Amino acid sequence: MLTARNTVTAVLLLFSTSAMAAGTTAGFEMGGRYGRFDPVVSQYNQSGELFRIDGHCQSSCTLFLGIRNVCISRGATLLFHAAHDRSGSASPSNTEHMLNAYNPTLREYVTSHHYMDTLAFHPISGYDMIRKFGYRECRGR
Repeated sequence: MLTARNTVTAVLLLFSTSAMAAGTTAGFEMGGRYGRFDPVVSQYNQSGELFRIDGHCQSSCTLFLGIRNVCISRGATLLFHAAHDRSGSASPSNTEHMLNAYNPTLREYVTSHHYMDTLAFHPISGYDMIRKFGYRECRGR
């Protein structure tokens, strides 16, 4: 028998896992701690399922570039910066973790242009991610 409490629990569970189940950046756009992102990257790399980067994707959200079956929408905007530690200071080891998620062409670009040296955001369009850096374009929906 479905009670009101069970219904609420089911709805909350559905919403909390919807971004992961849908295979998109929805719910992850603003970045955050690696603990939210690394398990998603691992899951999608194990399953081989498609993962879409759509819309706004900043900071740790760019870790999704490490998914082997990732695509990027032309209209997306990805924002890059140095990673920081819990105190808010730039962290070379955390930045290295982020850089390891990027393909070699993008990694070279963001390091040579000093995008990963400061906490300031540096945007790259989805169009450029596809055209300049060789990421696959998302088709249809």
